[in-house]
Amino acid sequence: MKFTPYGIKSQEFTKSVMGYDKDEVKAYLEKLADEFEKLAEENSKLNEELGELKERMEDYKQIEKNFQESLLSAQEAANRAIEDAKKQTAIMIKEAELKAKQIVDKAQEEAQFIREGVFHLKEEKELLVAKLKAIINSQLELLDVKLSEKEIEIPKDEELQEKENPDSKDDGEMDVDDIVEKLI
Repeated sequence: MKFTPYGIKSQEFTKSVMGYDKDEVKAYLEKLADEFEKLAEENSKLNEELGELKERMEDYKQIEKNFQESLLSAQEAANRAIEDAKKQTAIMIKEAELKAKQIVDKAQEEAQFIREGVFHLKEEKELLVAKLKAIINSQLELLDVKLSEKEIEIPKDEELQEKENPDSKDDGEMDVDDIVEKLI
């Protein structure tokens, strides 16, 4: 049986000869009903507050859930950004390495071209020197032939020049290497 404040106040007892004092029982029941009414009101208020608190707690749970989802999304976005940055960095490094290799290869090609050019110039120089020596030798031979045919005497001025210039030969021969060196 469920008790209510009204039920307690309206409760009737059977009458007996030796029973309780009716006024005293009624007064006690009145106090009990008043106290029960206060407790029922307080319980009702507490239930209302509990309902409101449950609603607020549900709201907070939803906010917390949204916050956790946002935090998770932000972490995922940050991780994606980090991965993208790593990929971009790797691509930039590979491009830089490729460009550096191309520059080194081009420099090596140019250095090889220059080496070949220097080698060809040395060959041309040696060929030119050989040709000059041959021309000078042939000219000297012609001079020797003409001198021996005509037997020309060297004037005394020329003898003085030979004494002043010790590099010149006594027998009238010229040094081909000296002539080539002077021409080069």
